[in-house]
Amino acid sequence: MSQDDHAGPAVWHATTILMVRKGGKVVVGGDGQVSLGQTVVKGNARKVRRLGKGNVIGGFAGATADAFTLFERLEAKIEQYPDQLVRACVELGKDWRTDRYLRRLEAMMLVADRNASLLLSGNGDVLEPEQSEHGSVMAVGSGGNYALAAARALLPMDLDAETIVRRAMAIAAEICVYTNTNLVIESI
Repeated sequence: MSQDDHAGPAVWHATTILMVRKGGKVVVGGDGQVSLGQTVVKGNARKVRRLGKGNVIGGFAGATADAFTLFERLEAKIEQYPDQLVRACVELGKDWRTDRYLRRLEAMMLVADRNASLLLSGNGDVLEPEQSEHGSVMAVGSGGNYALAAARALLPMDLDAETIVRRAMAIAAEICVYTNTNLVIESI
């Protein structure tokens, strides 16, 4: 028996979510794999979706039920603060950090509209990516660092945002056992 066999119940591992903003376009891509311990339990999960009236896209990493709860809360904030994604996310971040129920939710989200790209975490973080002359990149999830590194390397090349997402996600899937190549991609 390995040490992991004594660690308690199996842990859900899942996901690589990548966001690239380049050339006036923002693209969010996510893989479809959900794993429980060493077992792939689903290969085509949809972790990227449109929010609000379709003018916001988001992707999540973490517990699925928690992420859907957060998506619902974010949609309510987007309705409350239309065309103000940053404000809606800051308000969600405040709630997430201070509300006893929300504080227990374990997920991270990448969200974007035409003007802003943001990472939201349960610590109340609302982070914008660093901008370079070529664009910006953010990633979360078990394969997030692999996708982030690949996308940063591809960003200066003569490639559009969607091509960068597809190539970087393919690289992450080759390295991270919790990431596959069944992609869901949304763009604005």
